[in-house]
Amino acid sequence: MLNPNFNPFPVLITEQLILRRFTVEDAADLFEMRSDETVMRYIHRPISKTVDDAFALIGVIDELIGKNDGITWCICLKNSDKYIGSIGFWRIEKQNHRAEIGYLLNPAFQGRGLMQEAMAAAVNYGFNVLLLHSVEARVSPDNVASIKLLLKNKFVQEAYFKEDHLFNGDFEDTLVYTLLTQN
Repeated sequence: MLNPNFNPFPVLITEQLILRRFTVEDAADLFEMRSDETVMRYIHRPISKTVDDAFALIGVIDELIGKNDGITWCICLKNSDKYIGSIGFWRIEKQNHRAEIGYLLNPAFQGRGLMQEAMAAAVNYGFNVLLLHSVEARVSPDNVASIKLLLKNKFVQEAYFKEDHLFNGDFEDTLVYTLLTQN
């Protein structure tokens, strides 16, 4: 069984990015992203209504980190401490050495290869530090950019669930992509 320990919090550094722990100072930028219907189109979570929703989400992230049950990094450019996105393993199945990865990037920063850098750093951490055997991503079949990112990182489609969940009154499909460790 996996025994992750996120204390001290692992800061990841790439060529252009710093992946760090969320702080309450990130709440306004997090709220801006999570209240934007275009940004949240493929994230099947309620739209944030107030900045308090962002504070609550940071609280949930901190709780998962504190229990070593999940980890989410705040993505920042190296020359700035401003939140531009997030990536993390929010559901870690310790008994199965498997985790689900999720990510979100401000549209103003998309198309620059930044999420590719964040993905490579997070997956490397997952396999080489957490000692995961597999990483799973669940995406909407309509989320072409996310699917391209997963394929670029050698994830393989494992499943296509038809109308497997109800969101905002509609039954929606889910694709499951998986990457296995290369040990």
